[in-house]
Amino acid sequence: MIIDILSNASKYYSLHPNFKKAFEYLSQNDINNLENGSFEIAYGLKVIAISGEGSTKEESIKGFECHDQNIDIQFLIKGPETYAWKPRQKCLSPNGDYSDERDVRFFHDKPDMFFELQEGQFTILFPEDVHAAMIGEGILRKIVIKVKI
Repeated sequence: MIIDILSNASKYYSLHPNFKKAFEYLSQNDINNLENGSFEIAYGLKVIAISGEGSTKEESIKGFECHDQNIDIQFLIKGPETYAWKPRQKCLSPNGDYSDERDVRFFHDKPDMFFELQEGQFTILFPEDVHAAMIGEGILRKIVIKVKI
């Protein structure tokens, strides 16, 4: 997991061939006015615009998840937003089977920690990062870019 601000994004370009395109999309487009929904911006890069009411920690961790085929870059537009997190190797209680179609695996485990993003910050969540998001009060708005591994 990585937490940073967009002006430092170039430090992470070498971690994946599509990271540069993903971060350039965030910095060069009017992401504040994207309608909710998802679309592909390049092969292996899918943008999801999300706006919704924040939830409690208890409600959010019902969706404690990780992905096998994608890395998430989650950029906060309106917040703050809290995340639950735990390393996948410590998660021992699966909640159902892996969904290949949705690229998601859920867990019953409790998070090891919570962290908060402020507006203009991003987190990079790798397949080994089990997470739950959208914890907060009021309307939260963010962009998630799915980067195919």
